[in-house]
Amino acid sequence: LQLVESGGGLVRAGGSLRLSCAASGDTFDDYAVGWFRQAPGKEHEGISKYEGISCISSMDGSTYYTDSVKGRFAISRDSVKNTVYLQMNSLKPEDTAVYVCAAIIFTSCPVNRNLKWDYYGQGTQVTVSS
Repeated sequence: LQLVESGGGLVRAGGSLRLSCAASGDTFDDYAVGWFRQAPGKEHEGISKYEGISCISSMDGSTYYTDSVKGRFAISRDSVKNTVYLQMNSLKPEDTAVYVCAAIIFTSCPVNRNLKWDYYGQGTQVTVSS
């Protein structure tokens, strides 16, 4: 499975962005997909230290959000396009980060921290100015 993120950019506080995680190489619906982020300057710490902010399950499509984005972000899946989206509204400067999507097969969200995600994308930068 290959994952490619897009949709990042520079936006003012209060604005919106929609990130996309496009998959190829396998049946994307079989995977739970999560969005992670890492604040500026900490990308070198490795994906395992990124903050998991949202997830959509592989089987029933149930979703999960961390408290810091609940009510502002929405995750969704388009099975025809093999793409998972993260709609981000009411963005704040503290949302500035590299955003990475990841996939793990046949799993429900939230994903147990002891499980290792199967695939990761390269990330997309989101910068929110004040």
